[in-house]
Amino acid sequence: MLTASSRLAIFMEGAFEDNTGKMGLGLLRYSERDVVCLVDSRHAGEDIRTLTGIDRPVPIVATLAEAESLGANVLVLGIAPPGGLIPASWKPWLDEAVSRGFSLVNGLHDLLSPRYTALRLGQWIWDIRREPAGLQPGTGAARALPNKRVLMIGTDMSVGKMTAGLELHKAARRRGINAAFVATGQIGITITGRGVPLDAVRLDYAVGAIEQEVMAVSDADLVVIEGQGSLIHPGSSATLPLIRGSFPTHFILCHRAGMASLPRVPWVQVPPLDQVTGLYENLAAACGAFPRPRTVGIALNTAHLEPAAAEDACRRLEDQLGLPVQDPVRDGTDRLLAALQQ
Repeated sequence: MLTASSRLAIFMEGAFEDNTGKMGLGLLRYSERDVVCLVDSRHAGEDIRTLTGIDRPVPIVATLAEAESLGANVLVLGIAPPGGLIPASWKPWLDEAVSRGFSLVNGLHDLLSPRYTALRLGQWIWDIRREPAGLQPGTGAARALPNKRVLMIGTDMSVGKMTAGLELHKAARRRGINAAFVATGQIGITITGRGVPLDAVRLDYAVGAIEQEVMAVSDADLVVIEGQGSLIHPGSSATLPLIRGSFPTHFILCHRAGMASLPRVPWVQVPPLDQVTGLYENLAAACGAFPRPRTVGIALNTAHLEPAAAEDACRRLEDQLGLPVQDPVRDGTDRLLAALQQ
């Protein structure tokens, strides 16, 4: 839906207070589109680089009127609240945006196109979480592909699976590898322009939806599949369709440094990471019914640590597991990519 003429304002009202702005931060870091500003009245006028650590000189404004005056014509909902529903407090913002002529990018479960039917010429609403048409159940077709397929797996939601995958894809392309990225969530789809919103697909067709996307890039030598959820999260069911749809040859485990339990369900203790990777590999192999993928490295999220502590966390985990460990944002993914190429 986004085109060369799209000039984005990213709605982030309150996102920095409750750490729910991963959609907006993902676009800031990776989107090639023209990001005109962030809209957040609580942080208007602050330096985006100081606030986020992302080196992209984008102003933060308090109002949609200011965003419009800067030339923005698309409002992206940059917040991913738990449950993926649109809070009632956003409705006045959305009503004003549509009345001003903004197009909307909505990655949440609540659809906006039924709410706004009287649009101006050229104005549109992109509800990303819609099930693609024409899906079929999975068939296991990806198992026969000769390429390498790496699925980003995790110990929790929001530990950096998409970020690690995009960084790995970028590193591969930089090295001249014919690589493709399969987006499976709202952020990856918005950034790359294609993919499947897995959590909007009916269960019977979830495997087939992933399989369809993987087969569409079957000519790539390396396919990086964006992960969703976690096998050890009690509210997550996305991992099995990803595994069965892509038949991965490799895994990279994504983890937040020092995370001993899951923040939103603290009664869940994180098992030793070698046991976590073994769980994923065993599930994928299904007692020998399917090919067994191999975990080749750890993408460690150290955003909350100072540089020296982050380096120490990577080194200690590497010594413990005998696998390369890198923070994809701080350190890149060259060593993870090298492990994949062996």
